[in-house]
Amino acid sequence: MTILDTLIKRSGGKCELCAGNDNLASYNVEPNDGASSDTSIFCCSTCLAQIEAPDTMDANHWRCLNDSMWSQEPVVQVMAWRQLKQLSSELWAQDLLEMLYLDDTNEKWAQAGLSIAEAVAVDPTRDSNGTVLQAGDNVTIIKDLVVKGAGFTAKRGTSVRGISLTSNPEHIEGRVNGTRVVLVSAYMKKL
Repeated sequence: MTILDTLIKRSGGKCELCAGNDNLASYNVEPNDGASSDTSIFCCSTCLAQIEAPDTMDANHWRCLNDSMWSQEPVVQVMAWRQLKQLSSELWAQDLLEMLYLDDTNEKWAQAGLSIAEAVAVDPTRDSNGTVLQAGDNVTIIKDLVVKGAGFTAKRGTSVRGISLTSNPEHIEGRVNGTRVVLVSAYMKKL
């Protein structure tokens, strides 16, 4: 049985990421020791085009990962993790990424596939004093900030623990009053 036949049977003839059925093809998830059904996914042309050209990603298309990230196939979980990682500036994607569990081997595989441009930010995220912020840092808010859509004001002096960085170096993510929000890094001070 060929790789393609195995993928068609495994997927039920649908895209393993979005469940679409238009222009399906196999995609080898690099890096690996060689193409096989264990290192390939069956995906539609829409998913494939956005995987190969991340700058054209339509965030709403990838909401389908809410279902496909629970696949029993490690290769599908790895691709879901990579796409969610690229969309981590979206709050829903960050929430899904926090729920997605990969064992150590698959997490290393997922991370190895990120491009250097995504793995290393060109401009570092800095706080109000110019200090470089890293994921996991703790910061304090230096100015009262109205949180749009959440219906509250993040008060000056509030600590935000274990921040996440976004693709935009001017923004960070963290929990304020139990709600995950995006904050402007210029209004933060590293603790």
